[in-house]
Amino acid sequence: MLYISREYVQDSLDKSVAPAAVCDSGETVVFQTRDCYDDSVTCEERPLGDRRDALGNPATGPLYIHGARPGDILKVEILKIELRSWGVMCSSFSYGAFAGRFPDPKAVIFEISDNKIRFDEKLTLDCCPMIGVIGTAPGGEGIGTETPGGHGGNMDCRKIGEGSVLYLPVAVPGALLSMGDLHALMGDGEVFICGLETAGEVTVRVSVLKDCRMPAPFLVTEDKVMTIQSADTTDEAGKKAVLLMEEYIRETAGIDELKAGMLMSLAADMCICQIVDPQMTVRVEFPRQILERYGWKPV
Repeated sequence: MLYISREYVQDSLDKSVAPAAVCDSGETVVFQTRDCYDDSVTCEERPLGDRRDALGNPATGPLYIHGARPGDILKVEILKIELRSWGVMCSSFSYGAFAGRFPDPKAVIFEISDNKIRFDEKLTLDCCPMIGVIGTAPGGEGIGTETPGGHGGNMDCRKIGEGSVLYLPVAVPGALLSMGDLHALMGDGEVFICGLETAGEVTVRVSVLKDCRMPAPFLVTEDKVMTIQSADTTDEAGKKAVLLMEEYIRETAGIDELKAGMLMSLAADMCICQIVDPQMTVRVEFPRQILERYGWKPV
């Protein structure tokens, strides 16, 4: 099995970055990741971290996949997410719904054990591991790992977890897939600026899809399909996600736009992924079982 070490990280998804590894379509690969603070915040006494050269939201990679060409779709099956034994949350004075509330930086370390998070002496929470940053290299200029977009990136979508399948656009030869910014747990919106930030290992299977129409980034879970879109505002991102889902339903189910729109108003859910990045991210979820009635099957 191919293994990409945490030594191969960057803070930009960029076609000029040399591949950390090369694989064939259909191969299984393990990405070892750092946390979003570049593993620099290791104690509560130093909330700004131990290193001045720490990267922001480092992503492990990139992975070059043989046969991937611009216009293809990269299918990423997330087979397993393993977390380290602790996570950290840091306050922010500048971002999130609580901006302006915490002028002095604070960090809190939380223990992770047996898939549980010890929040305090009264509360233990279940882990729900997710990948915050995952994307391919854009065709133009590189995009920082703090920013989400059509290439994927820092979408902070809590549904991108173990057992899900993410479809990403291929804009450059080899796709150049990178990922990082694992969260042991995060609520929709990521309202405080962060989830429970941690490091770990992600095992994925990557496959190149040819001649495949897909509103990527596109996510398939056990019971839902999802469009994920980012924009300057949540309103813009939500509208983009809705319109792409409507088009996908219309083409997949073979129904007209009136019925597709009505069906979405009855069965689709719009959810805010995050409100803290340079662009806001919204997803629209739609039940798989409805699409399956019209003959839909995952690719």
